[in-house]
Amino acid sequence: MGILIGILITFLVIVLVLWLINRLPLDGKTKQIVQVVVIIIGIVSLLRYLAVF
Repeated sequence: MGILIGILITFLVIVLVLWLINRLPLDGKTKQIVQVVVIIIGIVSLLRYLAVF
């Protein structure tokens, strides 16, 4: 049950950060780079919860 809660919290944080990035007045290319970085970090942390790493 704890793993499921950790995955859910991580997913919600990723969605919140991506939403906040979209709200910032950044250049399109910069915004896209930051979104990709956040998604990669999120995938790595989700894989860590699933004990892949």
